[in-house]
Amino acid sequence: TDAVMEDARAWQTRPLDDLYPVVFLDALVLKIRDGGSVVRKACYLALGINTDGEREVLGLWFQDTEGAKFWMQVLTELKARGVADILIACVDGLKGFPEAIEAVFPMTTVQTCIVHLIRASLKYVPRKQYDQVTKDLRPIYTAINADQAMLELERFEAKWDEQIPIIGRMWRESWQHVIPFLAFEPEVRRVIYTTNAIEALN
Repeated sequence: TDAVMEDARAWQTRPLDDLYPVVFLDALVLKIRDGGSVVRKACYLALGINTDGEREVLGLWFQDTEGAKFWMQVLTELKARGVADILIACVDGLKGFPEAIEAVFPMTTVQTCIVHLIRASLKYVPRKQYDQVTKDLRPIYTAINADQAMLELERFEAKWDEQIPIIGRMWRESWQHVIPFLAFEPEVRRVIYTTNAIEALN
């Protein structure tokens, strides 16, 4: 590794574009050899889509755990390396993450990953009802606009609230970061409704 260390450091600190239309931010837990033992660390990953439509890994950072506080440091570093604006930031449902983004890039639209939200919802669902709940959530995030999505959420709650009230509550708490992608054409929606681009990269 010593032979490439200088190149790696140059890559880590390289200047970035001033504008990224879309940036995916997510952390992955990896097992890493540290000294004589193997430890689990969070790898923070920023993947940008530049104005030419090309994907570019903006950086990788390692910490013991994932937290919104360190994400703020990551975003501050991206700003210091030349990023003046991010139009849309796609993130998972980590608590405090949207606020961390808005503190550094106040004009950025934050989009919660719908796939993460569905997975979080299914944690509370008995296995035999997975398919039905998944099917009933689908009209919410495939709605034609935000107003229609709210009607579909209310429909979902009318059916499931008595049995699993936490799902409707979870979607409502995240609502302002659930609906931004509904303002776009289907082609753009497909790109920004999930952080799976990072999972594919991983």
